[in-house]
Amino acid sequence: MIIASFAIFYFILKIILPEETFRIKQRRIFLLGLVVVVFGMLFGKYGANYGLPWWIYYPIPMLITVLLPPVAFKLNLRRTTGYILLSFLSAPFIHFIFSFFIGWTEYMPFWEIPFAGNLLS
Repeated sequence: MIIASFAIFYFILKIILPEETFRIKQRRIFLLGLVVVVFGMLFGKYGANYGLPWWIYYPIPMLITVLLPPVAFKLNLRRTTGYILLSFLSAPFIHFIFSFFIGWTEYMPFWEIPFAGNLLS
């Protein structure tokens, strides 16, 4: 799930950033992806597993995801709005794909998506 999320994060930045910026800033994009995606998902997962309140383990990764890339790339209002919209749409998309096709429901456990294998049997 981390790999898929990282790929979607990378794709969103490819859409949002100017082509030259995207090409030149590959190292920054990779490091930002590690913080936003890998750290964010691990913090959320282990925060929930180790009993942190939801208002800590859920909003912190979300705020990192929403705030860090626009600041790191000094995005203007139009690009920031596009980034935020796509980043918010990506979470339900990832959850739907993994829940429906693989049966993994941990990404957004409060949103129940049936597993395709159960629907077919």
